[in-house]
Amino acid sequence: MVTFPELLSVKGLGKTFLNGGESKRVLHKVDFEVSSHESLAIVGPSGCGKTTLLLLLSGLLSSTEGMIALEGEPVSGPTHKVALVLQEYGLFPWKTVAENVTLGARFQKIKVPAEELVSLKKELGIEGLDALYPHQLSGGQRQRVALARALLLRPRLLLLDEPFAALDAITRERLQNHLLNVFVHRRFSFIIVTHNIEEAIFLGRRVSVLDPRIAGIRGMIDNPEAGSPDYRNHPEFFRRSLALRQMLEEMT
Repeated sequence: MVTFPELLSVKGLGKTFLNGGESKRVLHKVDFEVSSHESLAIVGPSGCGKTTLLLLLSGLLSSTEGMIALEGEPVSGPTHKVALVLQEYGLFPWKTVAENVTLGARFQKIKVPAEELVSLKKELGIEGLDALYPHQLSGGQRQRVALARALLLRPRLLLLDEPFAALDAITRERLQNHLLNVFVHRRFSFIIVTHNIEEAIFLGRRVSVLDPRIAGIRGMIDNPEAGSPDYRNHPEFFRRSLALRQMLEEMT
């Protein structure tokens, strides 16, 4: 079997939007790799192209230049190997939790053993919610349902766009821990876009900073301790959070 040193490879990636007779360059010459079972956090000011980058990686948006390869194959459209969770969760209000969780797998004709479904719900703490509808759930519960739906697709790469932004601080930290638990047990890779400095440092084994002035990556912080249960209390966590804050302040 052919193997690749990286799961995801992005080289010279660019995106320019056309509006009437004018063009707006959002991303230019973006290069990075993500290995198997690795996490990458992407931060940057509003309007720097973070969400656009995720849409390009998911295959939902076409690039203007450059290339994206997943396990050595060009990404030219949506693929079952990549799952995307948006900030708004994307749950259907007229479907129950059970129906929302299994919707993606049924659409892609993925057979999910009952024991796998039960195990995932337990990992995410949403067992016993099957008969409820999204409006009957808390924000944290809706987010976990969205995560469960994405993870049932058994993605090699999970993309998360500000997934915990609308939640209070304690719920946010609990869901970060839930994400790391399933990350450890299910061995996928993930990329998370966030405005939260501490979240980026806690979750991303590397942290990429996008700068709208160059429409690309300003810098990358190596953060190998990310994901350790007690990392929030570690001196290195505070040192790297400060370094990231300073990097972002330099762009304002």
